[in-house]
Amino acid sequence: MNLPILNLPKFEFRIIKRNEKLYLFDSFRKKEILLTPEEWVRQNVLEYLVQYKNYPKSWIAVEKEININGLKRRYDALIYNKDLNIQILIEFKAPSVKLNEKVFTQITAYNYLLNAPYLLVSNGIQHYFAQVDLKEKKYSFLKEIPNR
Repeated sequence: MNLPILNLPKFEFRIIKRNEKLYLFDSFRKKEILLTPEEWVRQNVLEYLVQYKNYPKSWIAVEKEININGLKRRYDALIYNKDLNIQILIEFKAPSVKLNEKVFTQITAYNYLLNAPYLLVSNGIQHYFAQVDLKEKKYSFLKEIPNR
């Protein structure tokens, strides 16, 4: 697999080839993960948030299960604040996936349960960051991801 070039700084990862497949050591989950295009985006965006936006790794939760209307789903990542309240809900897509209304419908459905005040959607090429008005159930896009 050729790793896609992303619209992010370059980061170093421990990548292992096993049985003709690539695996990446995920420092957030502390285990090897099959390296898919979406996983490549996840790892790069999370490293960007830690190294450039100063979010502590310990505040980031990756791929945890939630229950939405009786269906088991997994969010891609969450960032908590210092008070352990959810701050940012994140949805990752492979670089080949267009970030369209369907993607935003997915993350907002998750957010009805989680009530994050901010949403981040990225396919590694495009990154959208939005502030959520939880009362009005609307979001407005921001120019950039704020520093912690």
